Amino acid sequence: MASFEPAPRARIVRKIMIDLTIMTVIGVVLALIGPFGSFAQPLVFRLVSWVGFAWIGYGIYSPMSWLVDRLHQSLQLPRPALWVLGVILATIPMTAVVWSMNYLPNPVQLPSLEQGLTSYFYVFLVGGAITAFFYIIETRGNAEPAETQIAPAAVPAAATAAASPADTSSPVSETPLLERLPAALGSDIVALEMEDHYVRVHTALGSELVLMRLRDAMKELGPLEGRQVHRSWWVARAAVEDAVRDGRNVRLKLARDIEAPVSRANVSQLRDAGWF
Repeated sequence: MASFEPAPRARIVRKIMIDLTIMTVIGVVLALIGPFGSFAQPLVFRLVSWVGFAWIGYGIYSPMSWLVDRLHQSLQLPRPALWVLGVILATIPMTAVVWSMNYLPNPVQLPSLEQGLTSYFYVFLVGGAITAFFYIIETRGNAEPAETQIAPAAVPAAATAAASPADTSSPVSETPLLERLPAALGSDIVALEMEDHYVRVHTALGSELVLMRLRDAMKELGPLEGRQVHRSWWVARAAVEDAVRDGRNVRLKLARDIEAPVSRANVSQLRDAGWF
């Protein structure tokens, strides 16, 4: 049975605190600007309102990352389009929150169709802009140059001659990434999977989330042979057990029943390289 190590709580808390700090700054900036007619309100009221909206918005929009990742991996749909869909969905409850808070402490009045659509549009603009801001940060932090995505990790000639084709392990001294993992996960790295601001390191014994960029994790693999087969995945060549086709989509079957998607741009390169 595959075993999975939970992500360190401290790292998750640190990420949330960083994100909430950014949202607080955004809320303060919006309060000072006073968009959508809010500038007529007192500054203190604007600060409380906009910072509150920013924090609540983070709680509503942030879970869309999980939905986007799952749909992207299963359906191979472009992330920008999925994020637009996520923002459209998340804006519905956020609009209800904004409308309700605007009437506190008085009883909440149901909006007319025109009022509801107008409020939704304003919330969509703000929520979409902030989501796009975080998406750009994440994309710049994890995107790889095109030549890096299809190139195998450098393997010294001596190491290549000594390594067994079925061996995905490498000494800790040659693979700095292993030093970030619990010893219980062993040293057989199977794949790297990008999850938001983290990288999930899959080994033959389980997996662990590490707070770092995918490209930085790849640099710490040392002589381990593999490729970045997808924007969100790096795979060790020796860990590939089979290739699964679903129409035009290709997924690599790895140890522990892990399946890694292959971007369509990389299918021909992997086939020519003899991966499947």
